[in-house]
Amino acid sequence: MPSTCGTCWREFPAGWQSREQHLNATGHQVPFYECDSCDRFFASSQAVEQHMNALGHWASDVSDYDAEFECDDCPTRFYDEDDLREHEVEDHYYCDPCDRYFQSYQNIRQHLNSSIHRTSTVECPFCKKSCSTATGLVHHLERGACPNAPLDRDKLYRAVRQRDPNGVISKRLLEWQGSPTYKATERAYNPTARAYECYLCHRHFSTLQGLDSHLNSTVHKQALYHCPNRNCRRDFKALAGLINHLESESCEFMRFEAVQRNVERVVDPRRMIAF
Repeated sequence: MPSTCGTCWREFPAGWQSREQHLNATGHQVPFYECDSCDRFFASSQAVEQHMNALGHWASDVSDYDAEFECDDCPTRFYDEDDLREHEVEDHYYCDPCDRYFQSYQNIRQHLNSSIHRTSTVECPFCKKSCSTATGLVHHLERGACPNAPLDRDKLYRAVRQRDPNGVISKRLLEWQGSPTYKATERAYNPTARAYECYLCHRHFSTLQGLDSHLNSTVHKQALYHCPNRNCRRDFKALAGLINHLESESCEFMRFEAVQRNVERVVDPRRMIAF
């Protein structure tokens, strides 16, 4: 289980050392009811004490000899099987359910986040459709596929922007009035190329419908979002693109599981946006 900041709730898959650097840099605190020995935290002192009593996780009780779970690839021992599995993933790039090693951490994370290990767990708050990832949910809303929420890319951006006054994920576009719309006509036909030509990027399409779909995609739209990681700040034209970026863990801002939990805050009109 990754270490977690008790102030901003950012997760640190690399371990407690990374969290310690974050705490020292920001002045943030550890979760109030955190176990003395593992990275788990609880909602009350009674809950954490019950956990530490049951597993012998009080700081004075901890010893390597008592650690029940030992790594097969190194001498490290753990008190919790979940911690062992996390160690195998992060340090040895090993997937225990598949009994398979990978060449890099990014490769195994992509494997773990694939359909092999994921099920439909993210539910649309409006129509209750199940999506396998947070990206799927946001794409469902942005393309207007939800029958109970008349949303599209622009409407969703306005809703997000209203609840994101600090610009955590949305760009501050003061003069933005909405995305322009285009309609392909027969005048776009280029007889020399024998195809329909986009006058913005000069790409050719065999059908008028293909050109029209291209013009109304996000290809020529303005970027509306950015990565909340200050060390990344990559721009995205659609919210689904940003969520997919976070799910990939490519900038190591948050774990896949945390994205699934936080997407509810993004699409819930009653809550402010925070990461």
